[in-house]
Amino acid sequence: MGAGDDRQRKGTCVGGGPILRTALVGLPGSGKTTLFNLLTQSDLPTGPSGRPEEHVGSADVPDGRLTVLADMFHPKKLTPAKLEFVDIPGVRVGGAAMEARRFLADIREVDALVHVLQGFPGAEPPDPVGAAEALELELAISDLDVVERRIDKIRRDKKRPAPDVELEALHRIAKALEEGQRASTVTLSEPEDQALRGFTLLTQKPLVLVLNGDEAAVRPDAPLHQAAQAYAEAHAVPLVTMSLLMEREIQELPAEEQLGFLEDLGLEQPGVARLSQGVYAGLGRLSFLTAGADEVRAWTVRQGVNAKVAAGAIHSDIERGFIRAEIVAFGDLKAAGSLAKARELGTLRLEGRDYVVKDGDVINFRFAV
Repeated sequence: MGAGDDRQRKGTCVGGGPILRTALVGLPGSGKTTLFNLLTQSDLPTGPSGRPEEHVGSADVPDGRLTVLADMFHPKKLTPAKLEFVDIPGVRVGGAAMEARRFLADIREVDALVHVLQGFPGAEPPDPVGAAEALELELAISDLDVVERRIDKIRRDKKRPAPDVELEALHRIAKALEEGQRASTVTLSEPEDQALRGFTLLTQKPLVLVLNGDEAAVRPDAPLHQAAQAYAEAHAVPLVTMSLLMEREIQELPAEEQLGFLEDLGLEQPGVARLSQGVYAGLGRLSFLTAGADEVRAWTVRQGVNAKVAAGAIHSDIERGFIRAEIVAFGDLKAAGSLAKARELGTLRLEGRDYVVKDGDVINFRFAV
């Protein structure tokens, strides 16, 4: 199922939405470059010395639903959703002001942050919570400076209405930052969200913490894991624990041996897969699926979009000429075993332009241009 096969169809479906960019940050030697290599299948040199430049690579978002659809449709091509990861050079605690300014400027350009925390023994005992707090403090100070300067500018503008939607939202964000909370914890109304849309507050960006340790450190009952988990819960951010050394060993195994290795460890997926999926969800994205003999593909859209907007992720012509969408939930299609059986069971249905797309919907768009 993809763009419609009816006689009204004209043109070819190409393209898709922009790839979302996530920065990997952390102290030198934390393992972020190793994580970048695992995610993007790269081979950058690693080590505590750091590098002067950033590197960019794309990574697939693992999605087992695509494999099921491939077995059903036998496509020529299988295309998962993608994320873009940026390996930001490590910033030292107490480093030069210019280095810190460059770091903040770099991460202001990304959609999300992954902070890699060292949980393995090194030159000094690991302190993942201390590292998390240090970064969060830098981000909060930067955000508070931006917010306070904006508040001051609004106050000096005598033509601004009172009460002022933007000013009230900024005051609540400033209060949260001063209390050690992220700007993302402040609930904004739709008008407030619109008023602040031009800001790039760093503590509003989705954040995922990664605790990188040895097998002992990442166990649920390990003190380092429990401390990192408590910090993550207090700041309302997700935590992924993994041993990057073990992840590298898993990735080097033949595909048929990886599953057995994971089962022996009591894991369903590698940590890098869980991380990609967590970042994807944290960015407020979901995947709808198209399937046919040519290609099985996951398309990225923002949560809450309607069918007409989702059609535009494939091609603007489909959105412009949208007529209706044939939709079946992935679970229903898997249970039915085929589109024909899903249609017979009534789980394949027609929806109009205002239907809100759900994660895992398998969609065929009908359109005319």
